[in-house]
Amino acid sequence: MNYFELFDLPFKARIDHTLVQKKYIQLQKKFHPDFFTKQSNEEQDDAETQSAHINRAYSIFKDKHKTLEYFLKQKEVIQPDEKYNLPNDFLMEMLEINEAIGDGQQAGAMVMQWQQKLEDEVNDILCGRVDADYSTNELSRLKDYYYKKKYLQRILDRLAD
Repeated sequence: MNYFELFDLPFKARIDHTLVQKKYIQLQKKFHPDFFTKQSNEEQDDAETQSAHINRAYSIFKDKHKTLEYFLKQKEVIQPDEKYNLPNDFLMEMLEINEAIGDGQQAGAMVMQWQQKLEDEVNDILCGRVDADYSTNELSRLKDYYYKKKYLQRILDRLAD
C-alpha cells in the first residue's frame, strides 16, 4: 500500500503537515473500527486493517525525516539496511564534532549548525515543489542529505545520553 495514495497526497519529499492532519481526521472518521461494531466480522477486520495503515502512514507523515525516508524508499533511491558511503570531508567534520563531545565543547551547537547547512543545501528541492518529478541529481542530493541527517541525529542522541 502506498501511503501517499492512501492519504491522497502529492508524491513529494516534503508534505504539508496541516494537510496531513486534515486527511488523517477524514480517514479515521471513515475507517475507524469503532464505527463498524455493528457490521460483519469481515467489514470489522477490513476497518481494523485500514485503520492500522492510516495510523502507520500518519506516524510517517508527521515526521519530516520519516517522510523523506519513506519517499526515497518508494522511489527506490535507498534500500533497507543500505551501507551508504558518506563523503570523506563530511566524516572529517563529524570527527571534529565527536572530539568536541569528548572535550566538553559545544558539540550540540556544532551539530545544529551542520543540520541547518544541510537543510539549506536541499531547500530548493524540499520546498516549493509543485510537481513530483525529481531529476536523478535531485534524488541523489536528497539521498545524501538523508544519510547525513541520520548521522547527525545519532550524534545528537549520544549527546542526550
